[in-house]
Amino acid sequence: MDNPIKKLNKDFESRVRLGVMSVLSVNEWVDFNTLKDLLEVTDGNLASHIRSLETSGYLEVRKQFVARKPKTSYNITLKGKKAFSEHLSALEALLK
Repeated sequence: MDNPIKKLNKDFESRVRLGVMSVLSVNEWVDFNTLKDLLEVTDGNLASHIRSLETSGYLEVRKQFVARKPKTSYNITLKGKKAFSEHLSALEALLK
């Protein structure tokens, strides 16, 4: 039998990254400020975790202007959904 702990994804070990992926897995296009408020983190902390998830190909970024103010939103990619689902399955297997 495979050890489920080996199937945990290191990209999701951080509470912030786990939170970002959780929010994005059940919502489409969530903006930066909403994520920051939900996760109760600083701008810099959230930005560094988002950058890492984006580099891994787990989320996509949309930048636009709304009422002349920049607005950055994020959406989970298919690769991100798959990786996060596998991570959650490994956690469930570990709990059993």
